[in-house]
Amino acid sequence: MNNIELKENKPHGTRDYPYVQYHMFCIKKPFKIPVHWHDELEIIYVEKGTLNLAISGQEYKVKEGSVFIVNTKELHFMGVDDLTTSYYTLLFPLEFISFQSLDALEHDFLMPLRSKKLLFDNIIIEDDINDEACTLVNKVIELNGHHCSDTTESDNVKQIQTRLVLLQFLELIIRRDKFQKSIITNNSDFQMDMLTYIQDNCSSKIKLSDLAERFHMSEKYISRYFKDHFNITITQYINHLRLSQAKNMLETTDESVTDIALKVGFSNVSHFIRNFKDNYHISPLKYRNDKN
Repeated sequence: MNNIELKENKPHGTRDYPYVQYHMFCIKKPFKIPVHWHDELEIIYVEKGTLNLAISGQEYKVKEGSVFIVNTKELHFMGVDDLTTSYYTLLFPLEFISFQSLDALEHDFLMPLRSKKLLFDNIIIEDDINDEACTLVNKVIELNGHHCSDTTESDNVKQIQTRLVLLQFLELIIRRDKFQKSIITNNSDFQMDMLTYIQDNCSSKIKLSDLAERFHMSEKYISRYFKDHFNITITQYINHLRLSQAKNMLETTDESVTDIALKVGFSNVSHFIRNFKDNYHISPLKYRNDKN
């Protein structure tokens, strides 16, 4: 896959059970997850503390007890400054709660959501609906707290229960009409093109002048535009992409650290090792050994 981090390069769930949840807690230092998107719907629930979140350019300070929804293929990034923060992300394809029959629910809501003609509102403001949404999200989290990848009879029961609660969540959104018509703007297309271009070329030397020429902007303007819209510099973003690809190669290949460093775009191996340790607090070799 060329799109390493813009389209998140991570399997979410399995073919037999296409649902996954992540729990971020006991955070050691502030962090940012750079801009990305994925095919799955994402529900974010902040259990404690605060989460910095941006969805399609709109920034939020998500407080404890809040639920947010990130639509499929929606650009977003998040970060944490508050080290007491604990939050969950729930990811699943909309097909997970869709129906085979072309009924009114499928026609009016699920098909338009899958085709992005209809979008969930990202934020739920009213206290009563937010409380109900939190209750349902917590039910899903509890059901999947010890999920294993092998499909057994109990897993099938858990999957049915999970789908039922997620459908209750959908029913809550429909009942309160928390949807919006999709508006595709030239700006969002431009941002997607820019990020995709950087990802497709991140393993080679990307100069600011190349980006400026590619997108018909001055170097100064494109640098400022990127920082203003994605809350990260172009250099930091390229570095993140290269390190993410290197981490994946350390997990999935037997290539040497030197070969991996050169393949992902680092011309200096010492520079790669130093950057890897700064970001992941472990050397590349120790990371590989710990994963084996």
